[in-house]
Amino acid sequence: MNLHTWWIFAVTVFVLCGTPGPNMLHVMTRSVRVGFRRSIAAMAGCLTALVLALAISAAGLGAVLKASPMVFDVLRYAGVAYLVYLGIKAWRGGDAPIDVGSTTALVPSSRIVLFRDGFIIGISNPKLLLFASAFLPQFVDLTQPQLPQFVILVGTFAVMEMFWYAVYAAGGRGLAGYLAKPGLRKVFDRVVGTIFIGFGLALLRARP
Repeated sequence: MNLHTWWIFAVTVFVLCGTPGPNMLHVMTRSVRVGFRRSIAAMAGCLTALVLALAISAAGLGAVLKASPMVFDVLRYAGVAYLVYLGIKAWRGGDAPIDVGSTTALVPSSRIVLFRDGFIIGISNPKLLLFASAFLPQFVDLTQPQLPQFVILVGTFAVMEMFWYAVYAAGGRGLAGYLAKPGLRKVFDRVVGTIFIGFGLALLRARP
């Protein structure tokens, strides 16, 4: 892989990662509720799932999902169920009070739970596996050793994704002071819940 090919990949992934999706929305809402520093655990969970999915795709699971609709459907329905669950929970205001910097503010989750939830969000989308299996090989030079190239591509993807996690988390943190007001918090919860349910329904329509 030459530098020009990598540059095209990096720019494409930068734009792609910045597009709002379940991972970004999850990171933003965690930052709103538990603060930027604690939301790093949620970012780590989402990122771990992303890297794992990319690595699995590079190993060929994307082809397996295309060849086996049943496996794809199992992953798809699991992802739909979890996104809808999160949407309903957010709509009903199921989280603890927002942490706006007070030392007495309640924090709804340990870092382990934040990591776990982020990982589930990230890994529950089988379209990521299919996308990665179709997208990554386009930038691989088959005349050169492939493993180092995949490592570079996955590493680049991870860096871009983490950058956008930080941007979304910082933006969410800026909203926290406003959302401490019950009326605005209720509107925010319902908007977030609706978006999560929308992501779930969109995933339900996905096809391998």
